[in-house]
Amino acid sequence: MSVARDSLLYSRVETVLASEIVDGALRVGDQLPTEDSLIARFEVSRITVRRAIQNLVSRGLVEIRRGKGTFVAAPKFTQELTELSGFVEDMHALGRKPTARVLGSEIVAADTTVASHLALTKGERVVRIRRVRLADGVPISFDETYLPLEIGKKIITNNLKVEPIFSLLERKYDVPLIEAEYKLEAVAAEAEVAAALRVKQGSPIFRIERTSYSTGNRPVDYEKLYYRGDLVRFVTRLARKISG
Repeated sequence: MSVARDSLLYSRVETVLASEIVDGALRVGDQLPTEDSLIARFEVSRITVRRAIQNLVSRGLVEIRRGKGTFVAAPKFTQELTELSGFVEDMHALGRKPTARVLGSEIVAADTTVASHLALTKGERVVRIRRVRLADGVPISFDETYLPLEIGKKIITNNLKVEPIFSLLERKYDVPLIEAEYKLEAVAAEAEVAAALRVKQGSPIFRIERTSYSTGNRPVDYEKLYYRGDLVRFVTRLARKISG
């Protein structure tokens, strides 16, 4: 079989299955037919079927579960890194329903990292808030937020299951958010994060450190955000700097 003909065959299999997923004939969580069934249906070789499936995996349309089969994957949330926004704003923009599960809020001593990001002295008291953020009932991120003591004590008197911290800072306590510094890296989920996000320990996670600043370049919010790598992708648009 020529390379060109083989390419046409697996492309046809891929296109048909992708269309069935997009059209809803195959829904999220549905298992794809077995390799033997697909071979018989499309009258192609096993290699052709496997190449088509692998392309669907690469596109994020299906996922292979070892020992179980191939299943239609949940679509990834695409979050743009073009402006400072909170989880609730991001999910509303995607047409999703955001909710939160508060794991705890407490006053703690700032360690070296927290103190550095909030322009404090190590050991100063800060408020720590830990939450799981959900979209349409699915856990998407585990958030650990640190706030300077005075504003933090005000924030935790609110219902953080429904009140976004960004909105509280800006609308209720008149603390405008001007800009933020992001640091993003890929990590393996540790036990606490994995349990919160309902994934296996060691699963791929996006870890974001975000420090948000108010007027006068004053840091008012430091967060460690852990996003599920299987459900979220981040995109941005870059402009090329033209040198003279």
